[in-house]
Amino acid sequence: MLYPRFILISLIACSSFVHASNEEQPPLRAPFALPPFKPTQMDFGGVGLMQMPTGRMAKDGEFNAGYSHNDDYNFYTLSIQLMPWLESTIRYTQVSDVLYSNDQQFSGNTKYTDKGIDFKLRLLKESQYIPETSLGFRDIGGTGLFDGEFIAATKRLSTNHFGQFDFTLGLGWGYLGQRGNIKNPFCSAFDRFCIRNRGGNGTGKVDYSNFFHGNSAIFGGIEYQTPYEPLRLKLEYDGNNYRQDFAATHGNANLTPSTPWNIGAVYAVNDFTNLKLSYERGNTLTLGINLHTNFNNQPSIWKATPVPALTNNHPIKLADVNWKKLDSDLSTIAGYKNSEFYRNGDTVTVVAHQTQYRDRNLAHERAAALLANALPTKIKQYDVIEQDQHIPLTGTQINADKYKAVANVSYINANIKDATQPIKINNTALNSKPLYDGQSAFQYGFGPHLEQSFGSPETFYLYSLDLDGYASYWLNPHLQLSSSLSFHVLNNYNKFNFLKLNDGTNNYRVRSLVRAYMNKDTSISNLQLTWFEKYHSNWYQQVYAGYLETMFAGVGSEVLYRQQNANWAIGADLNFVSQRDPNTTFGIYNDVHGYGQNTKVLVKKPTGHVSVYYEPRWKAMDNLLLRVDVGQFLAQDFGTRVDISRQFKTGIIVGAFAAKTTMSAKDYGEGSFTKGFYISIPFDLMSIHPTTERGTLPWQPLTRDGGQMLAKRYSLFSITDPVSPWFGRPSSVDKSE
Repeated sequence: MLYPRFILISLIACSSFVHASNEEQPPLRAPFALPPFKPTQMDFGGVGLMQMPTGRMAKDGEFNAGYSHNDDYNFYTLSIQLMPWLESTIRYTQVSDVLYSNDQQFSGNTKYTDKGIDFKLRLLKESQYIPETSLGFRDIGGTGLFDGEFIAATKRLSTNHFGQFDFTLGLGWGYLGQRGNIKNPFCSAFDRFCIRNRGGNGTGKVDYSNFFHGNSAIFGGIEYQTPYEPLRLKLEYDGNNYRQDFAATHGNANLTPSTPWNIGAVYAVNDFTNLKLSYERGNTLTLGINLHTNFNNQPSIWKATPVPALTNNHPIKLADVNWKKLDSDLSTIAGYKNSEFYRNGDTVTVVAHQTQYRDRNLAHERAAALLANALPTKIKQYDVIEQDQHIPLTGTQINADKYKAVANVSYINANIKDATQPIKINNTALNSKPLYDGQSAFQYGFGPHLEQSFGSPETFYLYSLDLDGYASYWLNPHLQLSSSLSFHVLNNYNKFNFLKLNDGTNNYRVRSLVRAYMNKDTSISNLQLTWFEKYHSNWYQQVYAGYLETMFAGVGSEVLYRQQNANWAIGADLNFVSQRDPNTTFGIYNDVHGYGQNTKVLVKKPTGHVSVYYEPRWKAMDNLLLRVDVGQFLAQDFGTRVDISRQFKTGIIVGAFAAKTTMSAKDYGEGSFTKGFYISIPFDLMSIHPTTERGTLPWQPLTRDGGQMLAKRYSLFSITDPVSPWFGRPSSVDKSE
């Protein structure tokens, strides 16, 4: 079980120490039964044969990182089964003998790198007579080196003695149909479908006008799971003739096929590693490796401190309670940190921040055991108020007598839920003097932070690995002074050339100056005062001022409306900011040309958005969160940013975002608009100790100025997560899986 965890630890690298899961194991097979069939990846990423896709889908939550190499191309791929019916692939392709540009000062010897995004949607699920049928789109935006569409049907044939066969027949357009062995059926109906523009639009936009246009071709093949479980064989009829390949038209590669047939083999080294070897076009050897895991399968490995057994040794009165020990035990055993204790009649209220258990039932059970042992028997009720940043968020009432019945297993199927119920928070009681205040005004910690970008002209991979030290001090229950100090451990942003803009645009340089902020060993990334407030039961606010992030200082405020257990929330933020001077520690630009006469920086300008958060909770859209931000971005462009994320059973979240604003594609530059994706992984999937913390692997293809938002220290949506959990949802993976 250690191997699959190592996969994601390696992928996340130093941004967050995470783990991955083993592929879900099949049920125990009868003696001498043939091995199960598992879909494998093609060269381009995604389930398929070698060059051609199939109609087959992987298991929901399957994640695959791959690399394929031949003399013409290097393919780096990430593929994930986002939904049972939706596969998505991100691909970077390096063209072996073509440079990024002819300008040595701009891109040096960097190979030409193409970014591509593929989608495949299942139309029909396989049944006894119906093949699994999918519609797919390859390389749907940008340069369109490999753009194409397809529909493919795949049917499995299982034999008793000779293994399993997966037969695929498909129809492809664009890159997948260049062989032109069949007339485009749409061309027969509409003349405009007979011609396809080559080379893509080059802007990062989806070129809908090209879909299903031009040549088309029949393709197909067989994937064979041999009786020897690690070995799978492939045979493929290719729909591409490679005459229009970028490596051939822009380089010196000869991709002329000797045959349309490709053959290959996949060897499973273990449950998470596949090696690939194929002979393609009758003249090209391709090697590859794939690492895979499943985000739905892996249970947590942490071991919780046992729940204390009930005792009969109780203090007589509250004055005899060892509050300091109770506070410490609640922190280490139940995860409730820095507790405050209040009394109201026969009720003791605990106000604290939960730091260990995503599953609050586990936290309640441990807290109830500690309170039952530490408090006098005349206390009949325990109220647990969970808070974050001193904002009370949720209330849970624990009946002392009912808990003791649960702890003593006085009836069948006793459960902590039998002794708990949600309650409204009694603010009047919390305004009284506490029996004991375990709050610590000063807090600190350390953590890794990774910024990265792929496919830049200067080098394929730009990164900055920092060690962030953070500290905070509460001046009163609402006002916090906080700071972050970044130690730049490793980075290669010295290669980033995007410091002088000579393309005739006049944008504010709000993110493309990032290299200027990375040239120090240490930097103060944050120093601010923040006021936190809660109004009534559903309104939350923060007001902040200071050095708000690495590149900007200013003042601002955020408000959020969020109901208990609701699947929606709405908020807004408004900020007035100026760009920080990277050549000083605390300096701020007062002149729009303070960085240089040909470069505009932001000085005393507003930025802010109205934000809507919505969970559809539809069966076909299971565990999705949609966030939409509308407003003015840092470069003073106005527009919309959409973020869609899916949470899997383990709690791993995979999300993608895009921002489209009034900044034109020409002014934005390569990529046309801001977009990217991220993977957020609960630390308790790799830690032997329970924790509610998360690590994030971000990915953004290019660093440009359009569609950029202020990186605020705190987000009210994250702070109020216990109100209607998203980030803090407990794992739903069965321990036996």
